[in-house]
Amino acid sequence: MMRSLNYRIHLRKEPEGGYTVTVPTLPGCVTFGETIEEAITMAREAIELYIEDLQEKGEDIPTEEELLEYTLTIEAHA
Repeated sequence: MMRSLNYRIHLRKEPEGGYTVTVPTLPGCVTFGETIEEAITMAREAIELYIEDLQEKGEDIPTEEELLEYTLTIEAHA
């Protein structure tokens, strides 16, 4: 049975160029791309491989179905 799963990804622009991508819900799922488009493509592949590995091990697949997200703005002296 196939179902669609949604995952948030974080892209961080690197000083030497390119973008590092992390998937907060999937610990250790990290990849890289030279452009935003490549980073997103690489993230999709990394997520698919991560889930495939969990399935082969018979482990549960983490989802974001119960996730609530909010961004807080904090004032800080730099």
